[in-house]
Amino acid sequence: MKIVIIEDEAMNVEDLSLTLSEISYPVEVVAVLSSVKEAAFFFQQKHDYDLIFSDIHLGDGLSFDIFKEIDINKPIIFCTAYDKYALEAFNNNGIAYVLKPYNKTAIEKAVSKFVNLTQSNNPYNKLLEGLNAVADKLRHEEKQVLVHHKDKIVPIATDSIAVFYIENEVTKLCCFNQSVYMLSSNLDDIENQYASKFFRANRQYLVNKKAIKEVSKFFARKLLVHLTIRFPHEIIVSKTKAPQFLTWLAS
Repeated sequence: MKIVIIEDEAMNVEDLSLTLSEISYPVEVVAVLSSVKEAAFFFQQKHDYDLIFSDIHLGDGLSFDIFKEIDINKPIIFCTAYDKYALEAFNNNGIAYVLKPYNKTAIEKAVSKFVNLTQSNNPYNKLLEGLNAVADKLRHEEKQVLVHHKDKIVPIATDSIAVFYIENEVTKLCCFNQSVYMLSSNLDDIENQYASKFFRANRQYLVNKKAIKEVSKFFARKLLVHLTIRFPHEIIVSKTKAPQFLTWLAS
């Protein structure tokens, strides 16, 4: 089985290659591509390979861009940290996805799925359609939030927001400069709009990755999130969400 890896982090390439060498299927990594540009050039040429392992976020764009521009009729297994939109799409349309950090069981399961699909001559057009929709959704995330402040409507850049939260049944946001604004949107809608940059720690808090200073262990295997700003509330990640949170934080 000949495999192409699309990944821009050398450590991740080494980790994935090592894990692939340990599974029960005979594999050979025939190419490692580190950017959208390099991958696009590669796939425009004729190469002999069976399966693609691809990261989503590369240094020069999303790997979805490759598959939108070039007709690739080979199956793809996506390797990603937590990404809500991507996981939803892959569950419905994809061959498989593998969450980082890699482990042998997950890789073996994904490759087994590929083998089964290949044997049944399953088409991959539906996968590519799903990827296009996901790419558009990720690319067009709003970069500003409109808030009402006194008698004005003020645009707040999402990069300047440290945390969205609920206080006394009112949705608010707190910026890195400590400014606080009230919102008319609920936290669920905000999460759907900005899921790639913010993590829903619990029902009350949606936290920007850039606002996290450190994380400490808390009672009953929960996690306590410490922010880079002064914030009057404790942000606690539940035991069930903790692994997902740490994977997202490391991505």
